[in-house]
Amino acid sequence: MANAIVKFENVSKQYPRRCALQDVSFELPQGKIIGLIGANGSGKSTTLKLMAGLIRPSRGAVVINGVQMNRRHPEQVSFLPDHNYLYPFYTVMQTIEFFHGVYSDFDRDKAADMLAFMELSGDQPIKALSKGNMARLKIILALSRQVPLILMDEPLSGLDPIVRGSIIKSLISFVDIEHQTVVLSTHEVAEIEPLLDMAVLIHNGRIQSIQEVDEIRASGNMNLVEWMRQTK
Repeated sequence: MANAIVKFENVSKQYPRRCALQDVSFELPQGKIIGLIGANGSGKSTTLKLMAGLIRPSRGAVVINGVQMNRRHPEQVSFLPDHNYLYPFYTVMQTIEFFHGVYSDFDRDKAADMLAFMELSGDQPIKALSKGNMARLKIILALSRQVPLILMDEPLSGLDPIVRGSIIKSLISFVDIEHQTVVLSTHEVAEIEPLLDMAVLIHNGRIQSIQEVDEIRASGNMNLVEWMRQTK
């Protein structure tokens, strides 16, 4: 694939008590919003952490935008983890200013626009944020980085089902799809489907299938949930 931004070359990841990924090889193209989907424990978070350079493969090579990820390359990747990683003693605005100081590619104006869209107050302390507002802030921080690859591990976790739809539909307007690729993992497959260009199905540490979402719909008259059930 000439325009691949992600390449896994015979990648395995072994933990002391389990093998999270088993001899995985695949490529993902630039300029797409890609869903990494599968059951709990299938290897989604491990795959994202390998892309981010947060962990190293036991075997094989992970190449991001032409760079082999032997260590983290923050100029290549913005990563939204599934856990809370923010300083509790900062306010929302202090957190944004902190990220602006740490990352030279952080777009403060974009963060302000998203802050208004997400209806978050800048003077709220991080420690006082609800789970839903924490999820909103993490999305803002991830998408405000001007990097080629944005990785999001369960970005909808904690969001009220009533607001998920509007946030999903509006996320696309905050991604520079000409210059950025988004890979996100989620359990909310049906809700996230309208946002996705491609789907990567992972099961028991192996890639089962990678397909364009439009092709899934056209070839089998299926949605993503039905495709997952059929492909396993």
